[in-house]
Amino acid sequence: MRRYAITGTLVSAALAAGAAFAQAQYGTAEEAKAMLLKAVAAVKADKAKALDMFNKGEGGFLDRDLYPFCSSVSDGVLLAVANPNGKQNLGKDGRGLKDANGKAFGQDIYDAGQKPEGQISEVSYEFARPGDPKPVPKVSYVTRIGDIYCGVGYYKK
Repeated sequence: MRRYAITGTLVSAALAAGAAFAQAQYGTAEEAKAMLLKAVAAVKADKAKALDMFNKGEGGFLDRDLYPFCSSVSDGVLLAVANPNGKQNLGKDGRGLKDANGKAFGQDIYDAGQKPEGQISEVSYEFARPGDPKPVPKVSYVTRIGDIYCGVGYYKK
């Protein structure tokens, strides 16, 4: 009987470790939303410093496949992104961005950024994770902060 209890405990521990590894590999929806709220606080405290940290992935703003991105409310120009797969878009109007399926997600993100400050919207599209060029399904939480809007997304696969 004692042998079964030990085996059961080992199996439970192995399952928990497997679940922890899966969770540790990629960010979750809850972690993405928490990072967005942290990014909002950073922008409100010092916008220039926050955008610099976002671009460099410093201060906890690049965590596995989670990272903030920010654009100008007036013209959609991308001001910050930590994902190396998105760096080529810095300084460009993001409204024209389309995913691998042709979805105009850049305009959807821009539209979400036009909503009242404090309102968080969800935008679904496909985008490449940091370090992997293959686009996968992603959902980004987007909110306005004064004259910019920022988002943090999580990858669904």
